[in-house]
Amino acid sequence: MIIERLIHPVNIHLHSKGIELSEKEWYMVLANHQSWVDILILQRVLNKKIPFLKFFLKKELIFVPFLGIAWWALDFPFMRRYSTTQLKKNPKLRGKDIEVTRKACAKFKSSPVSVMNFVEGTRLTTEKHNKQNSPFKHLLKPKAGGLAFALSALGDHIHKIVDVAIYYPGQTPTFWQYLCGEVKDVHVHIRVSDIDDKMRGDYQKDRAFKIGFQQHLNQLWIEKDAILETMAQSDSTITDKNKAVEINTTS
Repeated sequence: MIIERLIHPVNIHLHSKGIELSEKEWYMVLANHQSWVDILILQRVLNKKIPFLKFFLKKELIFVPFLGIAWWALDFPFMRRYSTTQLKKNPKLRGKDIEVTRKACAKFKSSPVSVMNFVEGTRLTTEKHNKQNSPFKHLLKPKAGGLAFALSALGDHIHKIVDVAIYYPGQTPTFWQYLCGEVKDVHVHIRVSDIDDKMRGDYQKDRAFKIGFQQHLNQLWIEKDAILETMAQSDSTITDKNKAVEINTTS
């Protein structure tokens, strides 16, 4: 982390109000997803504040230069997504991702961990946003199923959600731009909430729970979208307007 900060001196402006975090607790981390830079920013901001982040990743990402082999070595769970056509041809493939989630969560119970979930399922682009007809200005629609199952599988081990909104002034940077030192400033808003009983249940079989869970997650996304809009409108003055705690990662 120290070497990364020296090589890539990014100013991370952290916006939080009296949050309490611990490396001895289990957390579910939810963040918006725009670029693979998100992962590096999250690791940098949350390092030594909560347990090391573990991600559910698409299987194809194992081929990402440098990061892929690192994720594999760190035993990150890799998920394979099947298309509707593939599932129709081979119904036995249905539920394979749930089984991977089940096995990963069983490992996560052995010691404190922060489970990172990009519930949008993919990176935000204008094309994807338009194709979805997303009701959110800065976000894609959240996918509730994987999150609901992970919370259920982890049970009483996990009690907190760390909700993160990441905003890049100007255009969203690419991973290569980050490596080249072109990312100068990033704004990160963090809030922590309890995971109550309404967020635990059988997402597959309990329709009432499924609807309620989707509504709860949708409300979180409405609030996150508003936070991102505030950052977009305020841009460089966001720190002063929200009395944020500013962290300069170059120090």
